[in-house]
Amino acid sequence: MIYEQTLDIMYAVGAILVMLMIFFSMIRALAGPTAPDRVVAINIITTNTLIIITLIARVYAQVYFLDIAMVYALMGFIATIGVAKYLEKGALE
Repeated sequence: MIYEQTLDIMYAVGAILVMLMIFFSMIRALAGPTAPDRVVAINIITTNTLIIITLIARVYAQVYFLDIAMVYALMGFIATIGVAKYLEKGALE
């Protein structure tokens, strides 16, 4: 019983810290002087969102949240590759 309460508190503290990191990454994405800085900040936000989805899956013991996290990770990866190609060549061809 005490172990479960301690674990819940640790999950809550971890989620708060990850949300704080997302907030700071959003500031960096808005204030970044160059496009690559913004891309990296958005990639960090995507990764931290995956961490939160995984924490939700663990807390609620629902495995299908992990499938959602995998799809979200693939979408973030494809978006990062697309933006990188656009920044390098100026087009998505």
